[in-house]
Amino acid sequence: MQTTQFIWFDGKTVPWEHAQVHVLTHALHYGSAVFEGIRAYVCADGASAVFRLEDHCKRLLNSAKILRIKVPYSEDALVAACVETLKVNKLAEGYIRPISFVGYGEMGVYPGSNPVRTIIAVWPWGAYLGAEALEKGIRVKISSFARMHVNTLMTKAKASGNYINSILAKIEAKEDGYDEAVMLDVNGFVSEATGENIFIVRDGIIKTTPWTSILGGITRSSVIRLARDLGYTVEEQQFTRDEVYIADEAFFTGTAAELTPIRELDRRTIGAGHAGSVTKHLQKEFFRTVKGENPKYAGWLHHYTV
Repeated sequence: MQTTQFIWFDGKTVPWEHAQVHVLTHALHYGSAVFEGIRAYVCADGASAVFRLEDHCKRLLNSAKILRIKVPYSEDALVAACVETLKVNKLAEGYIRPISFVGYGEMGVYPGSNPVRTIIAVWPWGAYLGAEALEKGIRVKISSFARMHVNTLMTKAKASGNYINSILAKIEAKEDGYDEAVMLDVNGFVSEATGENIFIVRDGIIKTTPWTSILGGITRSSVIRLARDLGYTVEEQQFTRDEVYIADEAFFTGTAAELTPIRELDRRTIGAGHAGSVTKHLQKEFFRTVKGENPKYAGWLHHYTV
């Protein structure tokens, strides 16, 4: 991991190595934290822009509301802090990680009056699943771990504790020789990956899991909008693992993964075994959008100057 010089911590900019918490911090023991992953890009004109920054900050606060974590910052304040952190680190593009968490105080499951802390870190980051993956696609398996039931953990909150589910699935997939895992919901339908939403394409129709057991991905919603605007039919409906096996194309979306093709699931080749024509078309339009080359979606970009 590439470090940067400063981290924003409860309203102050502190050196990276000084951004520390007590070992009895509540979130460390019980997972009582919410976070976001956000990307900044260097645009085609050389300027810098954060992709859908306001939407990410809104989702952070919504996640906190679900978990009853009282974040002491408004959406506007979080947006400003993210930009400030990029600028103070002179980072023209990279990854942004805001996290709000229940801090040190009383121990025990009940967080009581423990303080809520907020930090924002930024660092350079390339393709999450590898640069080659964007073209060749990745190998994926169905996880033996189901995505949690919607009334077991709150699936609409991007909560740190929820990611134990993803960690178990990711470790299993990597140790079995795969790049990523797809998780089914408790009813056996395809849910999402460990940190990405999933799409399939068959006979020109794009299908993605509805907003039931999944986290409502911001890249997911962007790709749905792009695809529909390009004339594709996009259906949000449940589908099974064997429907993925016989799909013409399949791909993941996510802030980190961007738009990554799936070339194989459970040792079954998907389509031609590489990024298909629909996937490539959407990839091209997605990257044009995040780099400011499509004025139709200019409102998705928050520009800043280093």
